[in-house]
Amino acid sequence: MGQDVELKLDLAGEEIVDLVAAGLVSGEPVVLARHVVYYDTPDRALRAAGFSLRIRKDAEGYVQIAKAVGGGIASVFARPKWERNVENDTPVLDDTTPIRAFLGRRADEIQPVFEVATERRRWSVLWEGTRIEMALDRGSIVAGDRKAPIAEIKLKLEDGKPDGLFSFARRLGAVMPLRLGVLSKAERGYGLTASPARAVKADPVALVADMSVSAAFRTIAHACIRQFRMNEDLMEDGGEDAVHQARVALRRLRSAFSVFNLLLEGETGARLADEVKWLAGVLGSVRDLDVLVARCKDDALRARLAEARATAFREAAATLAGPRARALMLDVEEWLVCGSWQTQRRTREIRTQPLADFAAGALDRLRRKVKKGGRDLADVDDEARHAVRKDAKKLRYAAGFFAALFDRKRQKRRYGRFIDALEALQDRLGVLNDTADMPEVLARLGFDEKALTAFTKTEPQSSAGMLAAAAEAHEALIDTKRFWR
Repeated sequence: MGQDVELKLDLAGEEIVDLVAAGLVSGEPVVLARHVVYYDTPDRALRAAGFSLRIRKDAEGYVQIAKAVGGGIASVFARPKWERNVENDTPVLDDTTPIRAFLGRRADEIQPVFEVATERRRWSVLWEGTRIEMALDRGSIVAGDRKAPIAEIKLKLEDGKPDGLFSFARRLGAVMPLRLGVLSKAERGYGLTASPARAVKADPVALVADMSVSAAFRTIAHACIRQFRMNEDLMEDGGEDAVHQARVALRRLRSAFSVFNLLLEGETGARLADEVKWLAGVLGSVRDLDVLVARCKDDALRARLAEARATAFREAAATLAGPRARALMLDVEEWLVCGSWQTQRRTREIRTQPLADFAAGALDRLRRKVKKGGRDLADVDDEARHAVRKDAKKLRYAAGFFAALFDRKRQKRRYGRFIDALEALQDRLGVLNDTADMPEVLARLGFDEKALTAFTKTEPQSSAGMLAAAAEAHEALIDTKRFWR
């Protein structure tokens, strides 16, 4: 496992300390200047099929690299990479790669899409008995008239235990504002060719039936971390969509901890779950104000709420930039790679059971909680309804995590109906929860009870009507057939 560990760390700013002066590296680095051009068709057919095509120019000449990067048609090829020397920056698309066979005449439409120019400085580092290859990349990505800077560090474990690599990453983070990197240069380049994203929703989780339960948890957790980090990078302008999706990513990660809790017993897992909850709460204060601003019908009050929201966002941004938040994703990543939860004897039976069986059992447990908690939903108090809402969210996220394992035609149909019913329940419980929480949130912001009148007209139904609708949605969900059975 140790030999496969790599870490990418994004610099939050472009200022880079003198690594030699800081005592982190020694000696002169190997310096490599590279210019890479990525190619695709105008409608991005290569990317959709799971291929990438690039030509790299460095001191040794031109190298063309075609690669199966996962998903699409490329996933059927056992060989992941086709590399050859070429004379210049014009792609050679013959039978040495599958690209022309796949595209046919459309291969003639392939053209440059974006280019990446970097200077790489590379050191070999010995840290706490661990040999690490460290590469510092600086440069830019250019796609048409759009440009993005590159400032990132890659760490590759060459010899020793993974713990040493993470220890060195933390030492780097103590002298530079680093965050865990999740995007490749190719992904960033393609991002420049599209309309700027306001937020990133969760992608389907790529689980397969023969995957171990441990590997499934790692895959799910990595997907959540990726979604969070991508939205964190989009939050700089304060957009509410990115804030919301970053918070969704953290809630999904917390749900993953809960779904796999029988596998993850131990102090480290509990501490990390609490830290993820803390960070979600930081963003929650901003999200609460987004909801109030959107529902407020009084212009003067809405302006005051917008000002409070701006203050809350600045405070959240400062927290995200701080050492505790920056270290959290790295801590989770280390625990996923090195944690003892993967080898504990008492969880061996859980780890070795078929993944589909584990998933079905987890979904059954969560459904039972929602079913039991939702009995007499119209007659329970706000706290009990909120508990049902949280359990319904966990069930919704777990269903998304495991959907790929139940992909027969009938199961897919049932999945769609089940999610529709679950979302209907969540929507109705969400309205009830927002209404119940509003007085407390407004009071916390220093507003008196009169402020509530600015929101009363936003609800088209009476309280009794909303409760009845929620109870009806709960009954419909319980009557909906389970897609995993």
